[in-house]
Formats: sequence, C-alpha cells, structure tokens
Amino acid sequence: MARGWGKEEDFEDAEDGSERFREAPAKASPYVTTEGYARLKAEYEELWSVRRPETVRALTAAAAEGDRSENAEYQYRKKELREIDRRVRYLQKRIPDLKVAGQKPARPERVYFGAVVELAPEQGDPKTYRIVGPDETDATQGRISIDSPLARALLNHEVGDVVLAKLPGGAIEFEILSVGYP
Repeated sequence: MARGWGKEEDFEDAEDGSERFREAPAKASPYVTTEGYARLKAEYEELWSVRRPETVRALTAAAAEGDRSENAEYQYRKKELREIDRRVRYLQKRIPDLKVAGQKPARPERVYFGAVVELAPEQGDPKTYRIVGPDETDATQGRISIDSPLARALLNHEVGDVVLAKLPGGAIEFEILSVGYP
C-alpha cells in the first residue's frame, strides 16, 4: 500500500485487517534537576528569541537573490530553520511535562534521582556519575540518565553496597564508595 509518508516498520496490522500507524514508544522519565531545567529553558529562549529570527533574516536575504533551486545559501537556511523549529516544538511540549526534583531526599545516604555516586568497578579506576533526567545526560561529564541500566541498578542502594548492573556490554559489579547530593 502506498502511504506517502512513514517507514514500513512504523505501521502494523490492525485487528480488522487494515494498517494503522504504530504507537510511539513510552515517554522517558519526566524528572529533571534544577540546573537541567534552567538549561532547557535557556536553550528554548535562545532558539526562539535569537537564533530563529537571525535565521529567518538570512533566509529572506537568500531568497531575494533569485533562483532558489540552485541557491545553496537558501537551501542551507531552510534546513537550519527546520532544525530550529523541530527543537523548539520538542521543547514546547517537553518543558511543561517536566518535574523538577531539586530537594535532597529524606535518606541522603541512599542513591536517588540527582545523586552524585562514586563507584568502584571490579577492575579499573573508580568513576563518578550523577543521576539526571534523560534530557540532560552527558556521558563526557559523567551525567547518566535515570532510565539507564546503571542508574536503575544503583537506585535505593547505599555506600558499601555491591551492585550488579546488567549493561549492554555485559554484567558488571560495582561497589558504591560515596553518595552525595549537590
């Protein structure tokens, strides 16, 4: 059947024999740290108030140059505007759904959302991670998503516990050396 949009794997057979668009996967956790929320709001404001107007001005100037089909600047600016609009739409939908978790938990010796955890793997040097929301993960800075296998394995454990994390590369045991909340 010719659909005109969507990929083949995006469709599934309905009970009546027709095809229907497959449901989107479950949403990521709605939690975010105070700093992460501020970064997302700042990104939205910068995109909407600064980058989008600049791109629209550049696009208008490129469109005035004539033949748009062979105008590389026009094509580039159209693509840039689509990317900005895509991100703005995502942030407009995501920011209202976020739940800011900025308070320290009642039991700060345990690992919960927002914790900074120092771990000693079976082999190798200790590593420090902060458990954050999926919108603020950054492996280079040691910020891991609460939805990640490692974070899920660490939740509700405390200093001295040995935790078995089933990671994509295989199961690894970690000892929790310290837990803190910034």
